[in-house]
Amino acid sequence: MTDARPKRALLGLLAAGLASLGLAPAARAQEVNLYSSRHYDSDRTLYEAFTKETGIRVRLIEGDADQLIERIRNEGANSPADVFITVDAARLARAANAGILQPYRSAAVEQRIPAALRSKDGLWFAISQRARVIMFDREKGAPAGLQRYEDLGGPAGAGLCVRSSNHPYNISLVASILMADGPERTEAWAKGVSANLARPPQGGDRDQFRAIPAGQCTLALANTYYLAAFGASHRPEDQALFRRIGVIFPNQAEGDRGTHVNISGAGLVRTAPNRANAARLLDYLTGDHAQQVIALGNMEYPAVPDAPLHPALEAMGRFRAEPVDAEKTNANAAQALQILQRSGWR
Repeated sequence: MTDARPKRALLGLLAAGLASLGLAPAARAQEVNLYSSRHYDSDRTLYEAFTKETGIRVRLIEGDADQLIERIRNEGANSPADVFITVDAARLARAANAGILQPYRSAAVEQRIPAALRSKDGLWFAISQRARVIMFDREKGAPAGLQRYEDLGGPAGAGLCVRSSNHPYNISLVASILMADGPERTEAWAKGVSANLARPPQGGDRDQFRAIPAGQCTLALANTYYLAAFGASHRPEDQALFRRIGVIFPNQAEGDRGTHVNISGAGLVRTAPNRANAARLLDYLTGDHAQQVIALGNMEYPAVPDAPLHPALEAMGRFRAEPVDAEKTNANAAQALQILQRSGWR
């Protein structure tokens, strides 16, 4: 019988040589490793469709964004991560500042994603958007004089319900107010908001607008996609709540900065072992099918202009968004949180 050990040794040396040249075996070439802080069934449906279309299997690793960033840093050159996806502009900026991303530019991204939703250095681009809005009881009507986020700190903002100050949604919003109004005015505003709270901050966004018809709050500060989920529900009680809650898109007057939006975004990991497959996934996320799955499956605003909206979002109306500045949002995040906590908004 012929000894197979020399042959196996030769194959092992060949595989090692290919790896040193950056050439993966064929089986490995048909996968892409995605580290994501998004946890939605619609996203998994999207990745399954990508695999069906391309034959590239998506290996999904989910976790908290900051933990994933640290994990990729710790894994270093041996990290299997190819693509990083997270919610929140500040976290995208933190990933870029941590050095875990590399520039990615393609015709698909540059043609379909507006420049305002891409980093200037090509390290990330948005795949979806969420608007942070003021909600009220349609049966009682919107309070007079409530048109801007800044109005929440005055008499028109009385009876507000909102989640805790340390949540990224609120930190990013206040960071944008800090950019627009400066620290002194933002501090005064935060104290006014704290005085207007109907109850101590608690729960998630859904809990805030649910408390309006229950009589616990007059107003709520929440993201649109949470309310839109009730509009998409088949349950009569959810539909009734959706019809009862009105939405104000703040800061829409001519010359004002627009309604604050936060984004989900994607970037190419600096040490990506499957760069070609990662590029195909990144481009796929900008395509018609992916944007439709994101928009209709999770009631988010698509990043691609004129992509279809979920009817529940359409029913809320159109608005002008504040430009996204992830770097400044991240730079102001710590100060924004300090202001919120000093104000009593815990």
